[in-house]
Amino acid sequence: MKILTIALQKDGQPIAASYELIEAAKSIGGEIMTACLSDSEAGASDLASRGGGKVLTVTHESLKLFNDEIYAKVLKALIEKYSPDLILGPATFYGKALVGRLAALCGGAMASDIIGLTAENDKVTVTRPSYGGSVISQVVAEGGNGFFATVRGKMFTESKDGPGEVVAESVDGSAFEAKMTVTERKVESSGAVNLTEADVIVSAGRGMKGPENLPLINDLAAALGGAVGASRAIVDAGWAPYSQQVGQTGKTVNPKLYVAVGISGAIQHLVGMRSSQTIVAINRDKDAPIFNVANYGIVGDAMEILPALTAKFKAELSS
Repeated sequence: MKILTIALQKDGQPIAASYELIEAAKSIGGEIMTACLSDSEAGASDLASRGGGKVLTVTHESLKLFNDEIYAKVLKALIEKYSPDLILGPATFYGKALVGRLAALCGGAMASDIIGLTAENDKVTVTRPSYGGSVISQVVAEGGNGFFATVRGKMFTESKDGPGEVVAESVDGSAFEAKMTVTERKVESSGAVNLTEADVIVSAGRGMKGPENLPLINDLAAALGGAVGASRAIVDAGWAPYSQQVGQTGKTVNPKLYVAVGISGAIQHLVGMRSSQTIVAINRDKDAPIFNVANYGIVGDAMEILPALTAKFKAELSS
């Protein structure tokens, strides 16, 4: 089986999810290839040294800033040349836009936001949540135009080593032409730690009563070395930026620890965080739906609980 992973980059270096995709590919065996598109070959050698297999590099000035139309056409050319059976991309904002377009261009089957995959007799089966995570589906691709999938972050560890080599590729110049031109990239930061890559997330909901109390969330997140998240309700209210929103219309996260503070647990929010390894809920309402998915629950006033937790963690970590 031939597997092509798509290594997206940030500031000229592969994002962490790129190495997770390599580990996902290694888990089912076969011939691994990694597509590395950029305006330089920076990062390609690292991908090769960490098990990226045949790292197919395409360099062009138009690849410096992400443009899904150009990226898809370049990747389509690589797919036509190497005929991979499985194509894996990250389930990030850019990854979802790219892989969906790419699957349509190639006429292949598509599964999004997968959380596991297996292979038997050259047939790949992927696992993905459906209906807001209330149903776990097993999806098998039929047909010969390739199986395309985006992989949810942190479902696999980052590949640390393995065989690899860098192979410079060239594609037809028409692939770098697009109807849209990207001239600048601006990032609205959710804090010191990237939300989708964080191992710990502390999220706030309406139960925080007002934006003046959100520093309590920031303090606990800082004490844990984590990122700050938010429910849609407080984003819509203007208490927090959209970059912090977790849920169906925000980001899907998968941290080791997710602390939900003052969040009732509507299905729209659960979609984005229920696969977290450990969930701690803090809410005054003992009947709040969030407790149905929480591993640990604290019933009480967040304004009293948060300072106590922050002080305790600071003391433990400094000792």
